[in-house]
Amino acid sequence: MKLLTKELRRKIPMLYSQENNPDPMVVCKFFIPWAGWTWFSIEASARYEEDGEVKYAPLKDADESWDVLFFGWVCGQENELGYFTLSQLLSVRGPGRIGVERDMYFMPRPLSKVKEDHRKHGAA
Repeated sequence: MKLLTKELRRKIPMLYSQENNPDPMVVCKFFIPWAGWTWFSIEASARYEEDGEVKYAPLKDADESWDVLFFGWVCGQENELGYFTLSQLLSVRGPGRIGVERDMYFMPRPLSKVKEDHRKHGAA
């Protein structure tokens, strides 16, 4: 399964574009099926190097070979807002070499609703 489709690349807002929004939209959800880790993406930008300097670009304009830096709500040992990369998600392997999956049925919704659902059900 492709974690980051062209459609998602168009939908996920660029990093820092939601920082003044007290209840930003969560656009997509990634999870590992064999454990309780889940990553909810709020924003993301493509990350690349040019002249030895790290630069960022909107996902819709980026080369698909560039890494992606996400910002979102990460639920694992602790639940917290933080950064994670596409390369990190792709590197995770579990039993039978199963990797991180994208919840294809996740519907975008405000972060407050994702947190509420997670508290009630242990998942969102």
